[in-house]
Formats: sequence, C-alpha cells, structure tokens
Amino acid sequence: MQVYPNTLTKPLDVAKYDPFLAECPVIDHGHADIQKRATLLSYGLRRDDDIAKACFEWVRDEITHTVDAGGGPVTCKASDVLIEGTGFCYAKSHLLAALLRACGVPAGLAYQRLKDDDAPNTFMLHGLATVHLPRLGWYRMDARGNKPGIAAEFTPPNERLAWPGTAEGEINFREVWATPMREVVDVLSIYSDWRDVCAHLPDVTEA
Repeated sequence: MQVYPNTLTKPLDVAKYDPFLAECPVIDHGHADIQKRATLLSYGLRRDDDIAKACFEWVRDEITHTVDAGGGPVTCKASDVLIEGTGFCYAKSHLLAALLRACGVPAGLAYQRLKDDDAPNTFMLHGLATVHLPRLGWYRMDARGNKPGIAAEFTPPNERLAWPGTAEGEINFREVWATPMREVVDVLSIYSDWRDVCAHLPDVTEA
C-alpha cells in the first residue's frame, strides 16, 4: 500500500511497483479476455498517459454501472466484470486496474467515504482506480460511469471524479491499494442480488 501523490524525480523503480503490476484473485489480468481487450485498447499507443486514458474511457463508457443499468449480475473479479459487461464502482475499478496492468502500466485502487444521498447520516465506500503516470505519480480515476450530474474525466494532472468527497464526514483516503479492500470483496462475494449489495454497501472510517 502506498500514499499518493508520489511525484517522482527519477525513473520508475520497477521493483518498488511490482505489487501494482502483479496478478491477484480479483485483479486477474492474466485472463485471456483481459489480455485481448488490453491489446486492443493499447494498440498503437506508446505513452502510459494515452494507454490509461483509453482504458479509463472504455471501462467508464462500455461497462455499465449495475445500479444505473437497473440490475444485472453482481461481479467482483476483473474478468467477470469484462465478461458480464457490468459492475458496481468497485468492480469497474478492478477491471480498469487489470487492463492497465495487462499493458504493463502500474495501477492500483483507492477509496472515498461518501454520504449516501438516500439515507441521512449514512456513509458508504466508493471505489476508484489509480494509475502511476510518469512525471506525475499516482493519479486517481473514477470509472463508475457518467450520467446527468456526474462527469468524471481523465484530465491529469487535475482530477475530475464523480464526487469530491469533501463534505462533513466524507473522506478521501490517501492510500493506494495493490489489492481490493477486504470489506469490498466481502460484500461483492456474499450477495448475489444487486439490491442486497446496495443495502449493505461497506463503510469504513480509516484505511
């Protein structure tokens, strides 16, 4: 786990970022379908910035957010998100991180604690993906999917997330995770109905 921002003044120490290039049970970027999609998205691109933008926009726009779509299977593992074409914010972040790692670009996960607009005094985790960009360091991306009132974009060095996470009680956790939070994996694994996931969204106050 690392903390952002992490601006570098020297070339990337590859060994230091091995955890953010590695495969794990959730970020399974060795899966053939992820390898194929990563190859298609990165074709002709050489700069990590361009690869990250292509992968981010594809996941944001082509993989539906399960709630916005009005339902669908509950996914967690990156390859399942790709195959099913849907996921919660956490799951979409897993896929984005997997695609970037498949392209050889260091990627991780980050989280926000946000207010639940539908339940006063209730908070929930929101999932983001992170990418390590040359000369910038860690950059957060919100691939949950745009809709009226939400316009997340890839505009480094400036972040454009779905929500700023600056209201009272909200938290922008500064850690960059190589593997997903246990609380996130648990809720996506325990419940098979998307409505049950919505009713049990995880909330933590410290990473």
